[in-house]
Amino acid sequence: MADACFGHPRLAAIYDPLHPARGDLDPYVRLATEFGARRVLDIGCGTGVFALLLAERGVEVTGIDPARASIDVARAKPGADRVRWICGDATALPPLRVDLVTMTANVAQAISDPWLWQKTLRAAYASLRPGGCLVFESRDPARRAWEEWNRESSYKVADIPGVGRVESWVQLVEVSLPLVTFRWSYVFAADGQILTSESTLRFRERSEIEGDLLSQGFVVDDIRDAPDRPGKEFVFLVRRPEAG
Repeated sequence: MADACFGHPRLAAIYDPLHPARGDLDPYVRLATEFGARRVLDIGCGTGVFALLLAERGVEVTGIDPARASIDVARAKPGADRVRWICGDATALPPLRVDLVTMTANVAQAISDPWLWQKTLRAAYASLRPGGCLVFESRDPARRAWEEWNRESSYKVADIPGVGRVESWVQLVEVSLPLVTFRWSYVFAADGQILTSESTLRFRERSEIEGDLLSQGFVVDDIRDAPDRPGKEFVFLVRRPEAG
């Protein structure tokens, strides 16, 4: 089930204007080039920003996301016909053979259910060609990122064309490790509507993630620092073995 910020039509429509700077995607674009990926599966593609960046570069992309409203936003963008869009989670994937599977931003942590996480890794493995790679990031629990999730540090006002003035902020709801729940609030000045979106992330230890990957047959090639959050995140680069 998608969080409201991705699944509610009014919130999905303002997601990109509220997050215009997506420099966090640049390392993934570079990795796709580094791997020479011609076919990519983007799990948790959201409004399609990363999928379209790759498609502009001639990459054949499949984007999948459980939020219908976000997929609708993606499909309405210029160049969207270059991407194959699927509404669903990774268990709904058709047979694929891609060079690279990605889960950008908080996608891996947003799959908080252990059963679905294992199913997602299994689906990623099945979608990769032998020798193909899976890349994703996950925040280091030791850095306690949630301590900065409060109204004081997150409050902002955006004037969005065609929408008007929107206020937004985040508040921490509960910390029950490994799960952390938080709530975004949005106030639309045009009509006074207030919408909220509650999300839960799973903060997995590095060793837990490595164990999950190995159990699904992956080879861990590298664990890097996230360029946009140095010292705060793990970036996993793993591979389906050539003989797998």
